[in-house]
Amino acid sequence: MVITLKEVAERAGVSRSAVSRTFTKGASVSAKTRRKVEKAAQELGYSPNVLARSLNTGRTSLIGLVSNNFHNPIFLEIFDQFTRGLQERDLRPLLVNLSDETDPEKSVRMLRQYSVDGVIVASSTLPSDFALAFRDAGVAVVHAFGKYTSSPKVHIVGIDNVECGRMALRTLAQRGYSKVGFIGGPASATSTQDRMAGFLDEASRNAQLTVAHRFAENYSFDAGRQAMQQQLQDGLAEAYFCADDVLSIGALSALRDHGLTPGRDVGIIGLNDMEMAGWAGIDLTTIHQPIKQIVSSSIELMAAMLSEPDRYPEARLFPCRVIERGTLRPVN
Repeated sequence: MVITLKEVAERAGVSRSAVSRTFTKGASVSAKTRRKVEKAAQELGYSPNVLARSLNTGRTSLIGLVSNNFHNPIFLEIFDQFTRGLQERDLRPLLVNLSDETDPEKSVRMLRQYSVDGVIVASSTLPSDFALAFRDAGVAVVHAFGKYTSSPKVHIVGIDNVECGRMALRTLAQRGYSKVGFIGGPASATSTQDRMAGFLDEASRNAQLTVAHRFAENYSFDAGRQAMQQQLQDGLAEAYFCADDVLSIGALSALRDHGLTPGRDVGIIGLNDMEMAGWAGIDLTTIHQPIKQIVSSSIELMAAMLSEPDRYPEARLFPCRVIERGTLRPVN
């Protein structure tokens, strides 16, 4: 049987509105009444109906968590942190897979059907107009892992991908590599564009370097493996910046199948520092992206927007650092 609010009120000897206030965050109710209601609810096995309450408040506490890169295992870590972080703030995540969606207006209509209170776009490959479409529809939005701009139109939380490209090139140059390559994700992805731009910009400052670049179809193991297999046919560089850990792991697989030892024969540096990068047998040197801070900051901004809808958009960047493991030669 479904226990109703009326039955709890009768058992506690209070009004139905008192029961409702007891289970409404921030509502005023005396300590004595709260104890009576909670005792009655426990005895009856009552749980408040969140959906029914949303009809009265006009708020669902649903936050659309939108991404398009579900084949990249890093997003398992990201979604785990997002869902737990949202739930800790009494917000409920609604996971949305946009892997086959290219029209932001369709995405807006779909999420509006669920009456979401806000949307977090968690992607470094979706274009900025996805987040803008939600803003223009009057939906609170934060773009996590989005492209940095000094004058954002929506809240953006992430890293400086251009500087990460520079960091990767400096790391390779410090180890004496003179023939280097860049393997990015899709050429249309802003993260790929920015990471390559930083890599090439830093390389232009060193006339002794020879630089090549290649794009993979997506950020996935198979795409990274295929890109490195093509490099093996075309001719290898001494070291590569693979602009994502999962691309790097695919590239490592191709090198090892060819009888080459990463770190000794060919250098590889990735980006993200996903959990898998540190596993035995992978041991990937990579650039650490502070995912935990990006996620918590995105949730913080979303919670602030729900109480302050006109909050001025801001861009928050977090610094990255190189994690030394075994896929590059030591510094000279």
